[in-house]
Amino acid sequence: MALRTDGNERSPEQRQAYLRRPLTDLKGVGEKTAALFEKVGVTDLAALLQYYPRTFSVFGEVTTVDQLRADTMACVSCIITGNPFLRKGRGVTVLTVSCGDETGNLQLVWFNAPFLRNHLKPGRRYVFRGMARRKGKGLVLQQPSMYAPEEYASLAGSMQPVYPLTKGLTNNTVMKSVRKALDFGCYKEETLPEELLQEEGLIGIRAALFGIHFPKNEAEYVAARNRLAFEEFYDFIRKLRALKEENDAAPNAFPCIETAETVRFLEALPYRLTKAQTRVWEEIREDLCGAHQMNRLIQGDVGSGKTVVAFLALLLCATNGYQGAIMAPTAVLAAQHFATFQKWGEDYGLPVRPVLLTGSMGAKDRREALADIADGSCNLIVGTHALFQEAVTYQKLALVVTDEQHRFGVRQREALEGKSVPHILSMSATPIPRTLAIILYGDLHVSLLDEAPAKRLPIKNAVVNTSYREKAWQMIVKEVREGHQAYVICPMIEPGEMEGLTNVTEYAEELRDVLPSDIRISLLHGQMKAKEKDRVMEEYAAHLTDVLVSTTVVEVGVDVPNATVMMIEDAQRFGLAQLHQLRGRVGRGEAQSYCIFVDTSPQAANGAASERLGVMKDSNDGFHIAEEDLKLRGPGELFGLRQSGALAFRIADIYRDAALLTRAAARADRM
Repeated sequence: MALRTDGNERSPEQRQAYLRRPLTDLKGVGEKTAALFEKVGVTDLAALLQYYPRTFSVFGEVTTVDQLRADTMACVSCIITGNPFLRKGRGVTVLTVSCGDETGNLQLVWFNAPFLRNHLKPGRRYVFRGMARRKGKGLVLQQPSMYAPEEYASLAGSMQPVYPLTKGLTNNTVMKSVRKALDFGCYKEETLPEELLQEEGLIGIRAALFGIHFPKNEAEYVAARNRLAFEEFYDFIRKLRALKEENDAAPNAFPCIETAETVRFLEALPYRLTKAQTRVWEEIREDLCGAHQMNRLIQGDVGSGKTVVAFLALLLCATNGYQGAIMAPTAVLAAQHFATFQKWGEDYGLPVRPVLLTGSMGAKDRREALADIADGSCNLIVGTHALFQEAVTYQKLALVVTDEQHRFGVRQREALEGKSVPHILSMSATPIPRTLAIILYGDLHVSLLDEAPAKRLPIKNAVVNTSYREKAWQMIVKEVREGHQAYVICPMIEPGEMEGLTNVTEYAEELRDVLPSDIRISLLHGQMKAKEKDRVMEEYAAHLTDVLVSTTVVEVGVDVPNATVMMIEDAQRFGLAQLHQLRGRVGRGEAQSYCIFVDTSPQAANGAASERLGVMKDSNDGFHIAEEDLKLRGPGELFGLRQSGALAFRIADIYRDAALLTRAAARADRM
């Protein structure tokens, strides 16, 4: 049944009921379109309204060809002067055509858009809007949008939302669907008290939803974003406070006593723990042997040695007759943890019997693993989110170790309903400033690993502009020839997702053209199916490929000590903490490693140094970088890339919105 247009006349109860309605209730959204929305997690009207734009197209003034500058978004009014030419190769089609105005000529390039060939008629004038890139001595306009002159005139000066997409789902479809939902009054009821809204200077929920999707100007967008980010922090912190009260009262259902095996393992290791590792292990041991349930976070920089400390906790539980589980963000990392723990058990004669459990396992292996977990044959369970599915029955689960992508909260507690709640040990490599950590980890006791193992060489860093690309590629070739591997990080998956940003699809194709043909290049991004992502990461970890061109999905999830080069395109658009996380993928072995930050901004092209990227060049200390990130990231960065990692909110960002977070925490505490 299609929705009616009398949304503003509905009662609060009716509006809440409408929010739970399927998308097919919107006129023009059929089963096929609804299935595409489901791929991006949008299954009802409430989820549609929270499917926020990732950025906005700001339609500026039309310029002439001679005013174009490399690596900037450009808008030109040109006449097509030649016939379009279509080239095919390696699963990619490249369409090119020449155009020009009275000041010069320009080439236009589209990837995977062969259908445009029929629309590009010589002699016709269009307004083309796209990213200007240097090619030889001239410029090309990449993946430009095409408008009739009068059509562009109607858009000039406006902000158009750009949404995250999947194959088959167009930006126009999302935009129309959101507009219809809002016009039908499908917005949730106000959840923040009127007094709070007034005192904090926040707008109401209805205005915020219109303003976040279809702002009339930048000020309206900022007001909408502040309101929604504040609410997200406020709700999160109130839940944290309730959880802390519950945690502090929970008795230790699985008391441990110190055992000789942990001491024997530490003595047998070929290295000594750092002072920080020793201190954190003692804190964990006291918790496990104490009167109350453990809820502890190990916050340590990349490479600070969190895994060995977590293994000690799992070993202590195993030697006390209990089971322990550790959850990794990917099947590949889970398999690496499993192999490490199995080797330690065999090499040092430890009474650990590990088992691997992931969603991608075959049916026979899965049945055997589930049986071993249920009857207690295995006392150390390594896996992904599959650890908390209904089919898994534990015998005596005393400890759950989670990584930063999977904070153990209400949802996981419900999965263990009816069982004694185990000790919780969370691990985070995201360096969060102490002022924010006190708020965000308010329900946990925090242990800090602030030393790096002695053997590791510091990563050598360089901040460069786009003119350095070819030298960077030559460096990658040199490292590959010496038996090492490299990562290249691009912020986007496909052309056109976000204006002016490099994407893995085109970049991988370009590298295949410019690097020697024997260098093996693979592609990785978040829209690939889980099994395909695992296959690509497994092949890279096994050195079956040399260069991995990826989005930020490699930020966590695979450990490749052989990788020595990290090259990050559009580095100026990332938060410093995320850049540090990405850099942490290299420098994990004993060889010298390098990180190249490519600043694609016009300022960098003109030789202006970036203060923010200078912090990355001068420091490998994650906690120092986090503090600088807090100082240097401001609310003026409206359309930057979202910070990822721990505590990934839907719209809020703990760095950009640090002041909002502090205010929301103060409000939640007053409540």
